[in-house]
Amino acid sequence: MPNPACPLFPVVAAALIDGAGRVLVQQRPPDKQMAGLWEFPGGKIESGEAPEAALVRELAEELAIDVAESDQTPVSFASQALAGKHLLLLLYLCRQWVGTPQLLDAVALQWATPAQLRELAMPPADAPFIAVLERHMKE
Repeated sequence: MPNPACPLFPVVAAALIDGAGRVLVQQRPPDKQMAGLWEFPGGKIESGEAPEAALVRELAEELAIDVAESDQTPVSFASQALAGKHLLLLLYLCRQWVGTPQLLDAVALQWATPAQLRELAMPPADAPFIAVLERHMKE
């Protein structure tokens, strides 16, 4: 019997990389699904919104930083079935932004090297991005 179609849940995330080669991750608050896990900042793509525009909006809302669409480089994606929907997570690298990331939508922020990211509890869709980041940081 065929599975009923699951609605697609498109999400964008940023790997903000500082001058020391560290990536910013944030810890999910206790009132959200997957509470306490560390993730790359980002969020849902709204209806009719381009992924890059969604990432600009989400980073402003979550971290109070400004990122130009031209400073985002798409590098990877993850696809995962969730309860009643299907997650499509698009990851962008970003090495330039204006402002200092602020703690607005999470319980903690942390700058970590890819090796340090391996020690953090991350959502299943985010964890495979660590190897992608290691490759891109060597370039």
